[in-house]
Formats: sequence, C-alpha cells, structure tokens
Amino acid sequence: MSVARLIIPAVRWKPDAGFSHEQPAIDEALALGVGGFIIFGGTTEATSQLTNDLRDRAGRPLLIGADLERGAGQQVAGLSELPPPLALAALGDLEMTRFAGWETAAQARAVGINWIFAPDADLDIVADNPIVQTRSFGADPVHVGAQVAAWVDGCQQGGALACAKHFPGHGRTHLDPHVALPIVYAARAALVEQDRLPFQSAINAGVASIMTAHVAYPSLDPAGVPATFSGPILSALRTELGFDGLIVSDALIMEGAVGGRGGAEAAVAALRAGVDLLLYPEHPSLVAREVERACQVDRGLDASIEKALDRYEKALATALRPSPGRAPSHHTSRELAAKLLTNGMLRGRVPRLRAPLQLEIVDDDLEGTYPPGSSDLVRESLVRYRVGLGPGGSRVLCTFAEPRAGKGRANFGRRTEAVLAALAGQVALIVHFGHPRLLSQIPGEVPVLLAWHRQRLMQEAVADWIRHALDAPP
Repeated sequence: MSVARLIIPAVRWKPDAGFSHEQPAIDEALALGVGGFIIFGGTTEATSQLTNDLRDRAGRPLLIGADLERGAGQQVAGLSELPPPLALAALGDLEMTRFAGWETAAQARAVGINWIFAPDADLDIVADNPIVQTRSFGADPVHVGAQVAAWVDGCQQGGALACAKHFPGHGRTHLDPHVALPIVYAARAALVEQDRLPFQSAINAGVASIMTAHVAYPSLDPAGVPATFSGPILSALRTELGFDGLIVSDALIMEGAVGGRGGAEAAVAALRAGVDLLLYPEHPSLVAREVERACQVDRGLDASIEKALDRYEKALATALRPSPGRAPSHHTSRELAAKLLTNGMLRGRVPRLRAPLQLEIVDDDLEGTYPPGSSDLVRESLVRYRVGLGPGGSRVLCTFAEPRAGKGRANFGRRTEAVLAALAGQVALIVHFGHPRLLSQIPGEVPVLLAWHRQRLMQEAVADWIRHALDAPP
C-alpha cells in the first residue's frame, strides 16, 4: 500500500467558488492515493456532493475529517451549531456534553464526514493563551477529563471517529503555533499529573485518534522539539497511557511545525517520531516522494509506516460501520443556547430595555489568518422579530473576541479597550461574545450578558433574549 495513504490534504470552501477551485489539488491527491481529506467550510449540499465524489473517484473508502468542536455547523452551513466546550461545561450536565458529541457525529455522517477533530482536551489554565480559551472544557483536569470522555463516547456512539487534541496539552502556551513555536517550561510532574489526565480519560473512553501539539516541552523531551516530532513524547502516549489508535499531526502548514525545515522534511520527522497520519501538508506529492525516499534507506521508518498503515486500515473500518440509531438524550442546540443565557449575567441584573434599540459593535477578531464570521446576526435577527432599531431607546453594545489562528492574543486589543472606555458608560447592556475572564477588561458597572461565541447560534439566541428583555420588569 502506498505511503500516500498516510497523507490527509485539506479542501477549503470559498463562498464565490465553492470547492471548484480545489479541483486541481483534489485530482493530484486522488492520483497520489491519499488516505482522506480534511474539509473546511461548505454547505450541506456541496459537502455531501464533495464527499460522495471523493469516494467515487477514489474507488475506495476514505477518512474525511473536519474541525467540529462547536458542532457540525461549525464548518457546514445548514447543520446545527453547538456552544463552545467551555460553555457546554458550564451547563454542568455530562449528558448534554454526551449529546453534543452524538449530535455532531450524526450530522457529520449525514454529509459524508466520518472523522471529527474534537474534543479539545487542553486545559484552560493560562489567561493569555491565544489559541485555547473557550475551546477547552475548563481548567480542572478531572472535570475536563469527564467532559472529554462524555464527548468522545457520544461522538463515537453517533458513528464518527473522535480525535482528542492537542497531546500532551496545549493549555500552558503563550504563543500561537500557527505563527511561532510555543515552548512550555512547566515541570514534568505538572504536565504528567495534570495536562495528560484528560487524554487518559479520552483513551479510557476508547477515543479512536489523538492529535499532536506543535509545542515543545523540554521537561518531557530535552531535545526541545515539538511534540509532533518527539519520539519520547509520542512513545509515552503508547507505553505510559496505553493508546493504540491513530496518532495524527496537527496541521503541517503551521509555523510551529515547519519552522526551520521544509514541509517534506517535517513530515518524515513526524513519522519517525511515531505519528501515523500527516494532516494538511502543503505539498502532498512532495511529501510522499520524500517519505518513500527515506524508507529506502531507513528500515526502521519503513517498519513504522507499516504499523501506521495498519492502524489507518483499522480506523477506516471502524469509520465505515453503520451509524447507531438513537441519541443518548434529546436536546436541541437552541435549547442549550437559551439555557446558557438564562443564567448568563456576568455582571449586574437583567436590565429593562426600551425600543428602539441602538446596537453598537466592537469586534476584536478582525486580525488573524482567516476572516471572522459576521458580527451582524443579532441585528438581522431583531429585524426578523420586528424589533425597532435606531436611536431613542436603549443602547446595547456587543463585544466579539474569540481564539483565532494568527490573532496572537487572548485579551482585548488596544483599539477595543479604547472603544469600551468610550462607550461602556453610555449603554444599558453589554453582550460579550467571548471568554468570561475578559470581564476584567470591560470598565464600569454596566450589566454584562455572557454569550460565549460569535457563532450564529449564540447571536440568534441573544436576539431572542433581548426581545424578551424589552420592557421587562427590572
């Protein structure tokens, strides 16, 4: 079997072109014999057509994955979104987390996605971590482990492979690996006894795959190489934690992976360290040639690749099983969002709002590798509800801040702080779409409603909350 089976290229949707612009790269990847794809974006119709076409053209099954930490609608428009993991954990109900995993898997399978790069098993323990934040289930390892296990169980009961990430833990980083290599100097004991615990919980729950971190941990590997390329770190995953499933790299286009080396060289180094599948390399054909060349002179690598191919085949067989039937319990994403907002006041009491409403927006997410989603969905939803908008009534300020690739910070930037300083005392309510700890950067005593994330689900839920708050008793 070709080493290309260990390569998982990316396919990205563009609103103006769909997936059509990716056809040359898809043609090359299929001719090469890759083991699957990771999909970013799309609609239900376009994604279903793409995944069917990929399998038909390959003439064999494929692993088709996607980042779906916030439900299948995170990537595929038309499917259900779910609140981010930190918000799910705030509900305090493991059955809801299990349902979230099941619902994500069931909807993903319906459009041909059988491998979900979630849950995030990292700890939310560094306030200025620019890339984890609300993607984590929390700071306490035992609590996070329970949430991770519930999500894994629900996902795999729903018929898709789960993937706990980012081993051995991304929670202590201060840099974004998309743009630089983070180094975590924590003591070995802390990393083993705390950060690794949620991954052990995922393994105990039968997780099918684990994603590596492009992060260096000198106390775990004095060589100072990222975990993706660290034999000692990945060996510990096998021997100390007892994991026998797929180990997949994080995206190999990141600077934390390729810094100081070529993409093909990085791919070979990852396989030598113990990675099974290579996610999102920039040049799949070049990677395949370099891996084949390395195997000709390195019998140890050749033997490792045979084991990786065997794990790939076993995972693929699992992914092809029929989806089980019923959900572990019944909820809807809208119910979860509404429940979060019911007890969502971070500061103050629910204010008495008067129409017309004057909405103000401060968006802290405009920096980064990829553009953020719309910040205007609250307004659009209020228009549908026929709520009057404009001056004369209450002013409501919406703040948006989330972990984004390339953004490079966890806190509000200076521009946002300046806008908040100017507006905070002039509004009746601030709706915060972000991590609750950012409350410390919101000046004054204005009531603050926590809405967690800018996703459509939460913006529409906020609009519904606001219309019920209009002229409500104080």
